[in-house]
Amino acid sequence: MFTGIVTATGRITLVMPQGEGNDAGVRLHIDAGGLPMDDVAEGDSIALNGACMTVVEKTRNGFMVDVSRESLNRTSGLDGMHEVNLEKALRVGDYLGGHLVAGHVDGIGTVSRFEPAGESWELVIDAPKEMAKFIAYKGSIAVNGVSLTINRVEDTAAICRFSMNLIPHTLAVTTLKNLSVGTSVNLEVDLIGRYVERMLSFSSNQ
Repeated sequence: MFTGIVTATGRITLVMPQGEGNDAGVRLHIDAGGLPMDDVAEGDSIALNGACMTVVEKTRNGFMVDVSRESLNRTSGLDGMHEVNLEKALRVGDYLGGHLVAGHVDGIGTVSRFEPAGESWELVIDAPKEMAKFIAYKGSIAVNGVSLTINRVEDTAAICRFSMNLIPHTLAVTTLKNLSVGTSVNLEVDLIGRYVERMLSFSSNQ
């Protein structure tokens, strides 16, 4: 489990194919940047841009993870050398500053607007229509692993468009400052919403 409060930003510095063909995954080396690594061991979970990954090897300045082709197909930003948001898994007793995040990407959204709005920046994202039932006004959502509050929701026949306001601190300590129109982002809906939807759908089928 995670909170969506990014611990540090790192960088993918190496992408190594794990085989040949369309089904091959990759091994990534991540420069951990300012992420403290003293308490990280092989087998630990670290979220990369909101996707939970397992540390398979520690290195002098970071760690390595293996990413399956299935994970690559269902996420964005894990197949190239660029900055990534990093967060260690929660420990019992840790402060929950964002919202409960599982590190399981529910869908890929597309940035449709990202521009200044007063003292903050407005980020507008188009999400797949099937995610609309989980996206609510003043609800929580993780964008590339960052816990954000939804300020506006607009449903169309094809997409669910929603917006958030990012304060300067959020931009300074995450990779969201690098977004632009057309950029793909990883989205994870609120965990509680998933269970509510399951309970309601189960009840209606009885």
